Formats: sequence, structure tokens, C-alpha cells
Amino acid sequence: MKKIFNVIFILLSMSFVAQSKVLKSNKLVVKKNPVKQIVKKKPESNLVVINENVPLLIPQKLNGNFGYVNQKGKFVVTPEYHIAMFFAEDCNLLNSPNPKAKKFGTSNFATVEKNGISYRINQAGKRLYQFKNADLGKCQTEFKKQLFHAYILNGSYGIIEDSKFSNPSDRSHFKIYPKYEYLHILEGDDLSNPMIVASHKDKFGIIDVNNNIIIPFEYADIKRNYSWKLGKMFEVTKDDINYYYIDSNNKSY
Repeated sequence: MKKIFNVIFILLSMSFVAQSKVLKSNKLVVKKNPVKQIVKKKPESNLVVINENVPLLIPQKLNGNFGYVNQKGKFVVTPEYHIAMFFAEDCNLLNSPNPKAKKFGTSNFATVEKNGISYRINQAGKRLYQFKNADLGKCQTEFKKQLFHAYILNGSYGIIEDSKFSNPSDRSHFKIYPKYEYLHILEGDDLSNPMIVASHKDKFGIIDVNNNIIIPFEYADIKRNYSWKLGKMFEVTKDDINYYYIDSNNKSY
């Protein structure tokens, strides 16, 4: 009887182990599918950088109206304005008595004019502020005396350095001895190396105080305005009608 019981126990044990192996072999394995991350591509920016020394947006005229092009010459802001200035600070707004108007005085905005109304726009071309006389504060600009000046001798223009000039009869007293038809020192941030509009043989170009030619003498006119100070660019024309901007490498935009 004892033997029979042992045989039954052995058979039950074998059956249990076999079933256990079957269960293990049939065990469901759930594989987790890797979660794919959806990467959203950012839209390509229109504010391309080709030359770090010039603005991202440059005023340009088309069919009588001004808009803004990027450094590739593509219009980013539709030409619809009578006036369009460089993106730059407006000290009247920076010193505004109206706290809400002050932020529009930063260089993130540009001044434009349409139908006699002046606005500040952002780089997307959206008008975010309309000028109001009550918002305009007083500019607190620091006066900086120029180191160099144009000097006329016998009908020709040269350049003198104020601190070193005393005798016009001594050629060595001139930074550039008078030989040009016209010279005008442009307003800029670097007083020690200003850009100078020069006329030679009835053509305009740009020179520096060491008489190096920056822009060749090939233009009918170069405007004496703040484009160099605000945008490190020169406003030029070859036909006295159509003006456009060039950089210090003589590249047009």
C-alpha cells in the first residue's frame, strides 16, 4: 500500500512539473513599442544673417513705397510706407512719461510713416504703437566732440585733426591734404575712425581718415544722413533718382 502511495505521489509531482513548464512556455510577453517623439520643425526664419555688421532688416523702396528686406534682399515687411527707418532706439520714447510707451523706444522696433501717421513696428512688420505727442520725452544725448573736421584750402577739401592742426601752410599738419571736390564726415560711434563722404572727378565714394578708399568713386550721390550710425550702411544712387543701401563692402541691398 505504501508503494502504491509513493507511485501516485511521484506521478502527481511529474504532472505538476509538466503543467508548470507548459504555463511558463505559454506565458504572454508584452513588448512595449518605443514611443516615437514627434519633432516639430521650426519654420525657417526670414531674418537670415549673411553679414553680422549690417541690420537683419533693411529699408528698401518698391513702386514708390518703403518696406524691409532681409540680407538676401527678400521682402519681409510689405512696402507700404512713405517713410521707413532702421530698427533703432527712439530716445523720445525711451524717455517717455508714459511707462507703456517706453518699451517701444528700444531697437526691437522701427519707425515708419503711412498716410501722415507714424508708427513703431516689430520685425514681423506688425504696427504695435502709434506716435502721440503726449508720449514723447526729452532726449538725453551726450555730446561728443568730433576729432576730425573737413578743411577747405584753395577750393579743395581735406581733413584735419583738431588737436594737431595749427598751420595751414604746413602740409604735415593735415590728416588728408586738400585735394577733393567735397568731403563730409558722417555721424558714427567710432570718433577715431569716421567714415567720410568724398567727391572726386564728379563721383562720390567713401574714404577713411587715412585716405583709404572704402567705397569706390562710382556713385552720383551718397546721402549725408544717419544710415551709417544706425545701420552701418550708406544710402547711394547712380542715377540721382533711385537710392538704395550698400554695406562697407560695396554690396547692395
